[in-house]
Amino acid sequence: MIWHCGAHDFNTTTPIIMGVLNITPDSFSDGGDLTDVETAVAHAQQMAADGAAIIDVGGESTRPGASEVDPAEEWRRVGPVIERLVAEGLCVSADTRHAEVARRAVEAGASIINDVSGFADPAMQQVALDCDAGLVVMHMQGTPATMQDDPIYDDVVADVRAWLHERTQQLLDAGIAHERICIDPGPGFGKTPQQTVELMRNLHELVRLGFPVMAAVSRKSFLAHAYHIDDPDPKARDAASAVEALMACELGASVVRTHNVPATAAMLAQLRPYVILSLGSNVALVAEKGEEQEAKIAQINYAVGQLCQLPDSQIIDMASFYESEPAYYEDQDAFVNTALLLRSGIAPKELLGYLHAVEDGLGRVRERENGPRTIDIDIVDYQMYDYATDDLTLPHPRATERDFVVKPVEEMLPGHVLADGVPLAQVPEQERVGRACRIA
Repeated sequence: MIWHCGAHDFNTTTPIIMGVLNITPDSFSDGGDLTDVETAVAHAQQMAADGAAIIDVGGESTRPGASEVDPAEEWRRVGPVIERLVAEGLCVSADTRHAEVARRAVEAGASIINDVSGFADPAMQQVALDCDAGLVVMHMQGTPATMQDDPIYDDVVADVRAWLHERTQQLLDAGIAHERICIDPGPGFGKTPQQTVELMRNLHELVRLGFPVMAAVSRKSFLAHAYHIDDPDPKARDAASAVEALMACELGASVVRTHNVPATAAMLAQLRPYVILSLGSNVALVAEKGEEQEAKIAQINYAVGQLCQLPDSQIIDMASFYESEPAYYEDQDAFVNTALLLRSGIAPKELLGYLHAVEDGLGRVRERENGPRTIDIDIVDYQMYDYATDDLTLPHPRATERDFVVKPVEEMLPGHVLADGVPLAQVPEQERVGRACRIA
């Protein structure tokens, strides 16, 4: 997935680091550190050298309880810095909720507008329409001055997801291109520490919206709660921030906003590749008449339980169950299918051996190609692997033509592009084999 940001395009299959540059006297963790233009530019250059692909320049503190800054004063703070960084060839993001500042920043060459108010202001939406900058749409309950008064949600994950879906749909309906939009769940913005932890541990639910997801957890107060950090200095949360960033990227985050670029870059080097597995069953080992579908689901669930025990691996997401028509060899019972997304440090051929062991444990019989089976587990895609050997081809050579593969994977990863650069859903649905229907 490409995130288009003005003159810059970012491939979001690997994490993009956004370095924080606060040109403010009162930001919660570094207020007053970088108010001089030369000092700010030098710090941005160092962040870029350390691995930041984007510099996020902000001139207004949005810490809890912060008062709004006049746009003219905000631009006085950030304007000279943005102009200098653009002249240096850096990708600059304008961290602002004011349309006037966003417009001037884009005119000065900024490539991204990062709006903590989620483009709620029609004037900000117009700025977005009038340019080609990337947009970061963040969720916040209330305003910085009020957001922590008493944040209440029925279900923080579902509520934030629904809000982001509604707001991004408004932008799409207004004419904003899909590839320009990145979403930010707003950790700590109108959320208690526990609500933020719950949100960040379920980040894969936001990935399903089909946009790049930002993890902006750096030095946030919820880290002190989650990691039992007693030191009140926000900079003492840098190690926890880096760990949280890695976990967010394992769950599918594409952009990491951070104050400490070196620590974050070092932690993200541990990110494991993603693997997509397809699971199917059409032979029920034990089932009463009329309960075959439930038995097939039970067998798949048993296989998933076995996959939970894979070494150096973690299941990130699981699609719904689908019933599908038999493909290729059609004289057999209907299948039940699903797909898994996992992060794994196991090499592909070694992983294939583990998968065969799970299949054998459920009595898999391989007498007929594409014939009946108690369980079938295929590696659909393995990040960065594009090759063919006698026993394994990646990506799976028939993935795009199989409806029972495309639909479950697209549920988890809308618009997924395989490691060979081919969109998974490139074959029209009516031309695919094994037509699948989601089981309610």
